[in-house]
Amino acid sequence: MTAFAELVAPAGWRTVDLMSDLHLQSSDPATFEAWRGYLQTTPADAIFILGDLFEVWVGDDAATEPGFEAQCAEVLCQTAARRPLFFMHGNRDFLLGAAFAAQCGMQLLDDPTVLVLHDRRWLLSHGDLLCLEDADYLRFRAQVRTAAWQGAFLARPLDQRRELARSMRAQSEDHQHTPGMVWADVDADAARTWLRQANATTLIHGHTHRPKTHALGDGLERIVLSDWDLKAHPARAQLLCLSSAGARRVDLR
Repeated sequence: MTAFAELVAPAGWRTVDLMSDLHLQSSDPATFEAWRGYLQTTPADAIFILGDLFEVWVGDDAATEPGFEAQCAEVLCQTAARRPLFFMHGNRDFLLGAAFAAQCGMQLLDDPTVLVLHDRRWLLSHGDLLCLEDADYLRFRAQVRTAAWQGAFLARPLDQRRELARSMRAQSEDHQHTPGMVWADVDADAARTWLRQANATTLIHGHTHRPKTHALGDGLERIVLSDWDLKAHPARAQLLCLSSAGARRVDLR
């Protein structure tokens, strides 16, 4: 049985914003600016980032020198100084460490976590753990989440880690363009099992880049968050706002 962490929202929280899969990178300044602009103006009482905030994160030391990672860290620090900011690891930024999160004022979330807000239980996840048909990825995920793998990777020089990350991303891009390639989606039975175990009715996740609300039967549902890409046509920059009225998608384009 999966263990579920639980976060009970303070009574004063009225609205909570959730986002995922921004894939921030220096080559996409438009998405970065949209994200920064949103964080500077949102009226939400708390912000939840459910993974893949970054296209790649090769170690916290990347943010100690001038550059894109340091820019992002500054934005996170400024945001966390104004309101609670929560972060859940994704498959691109699982190496983001507790020390960096603390430095930025972000609170790390276990995957999955139950958010109790307005007397309702919302189950939050990045989503990759439920893509059961993607067996190759799940084996890779299990390997890279071990302390031994991460310790060996982080012991390499920063430049070498960046080069390895570029190589891995290139291989992934080639794989994505394989003829007949079909991306695994969240397994509906597994989602229902999680929801029942968590005593929740709604699962909110990202990862798949397929924004939609799916009815799972018996009053259960899963809400898929959108990715962000301001270079796309049409551009994508969407978050999910939770309030006493329920869940509402908000487009920021």
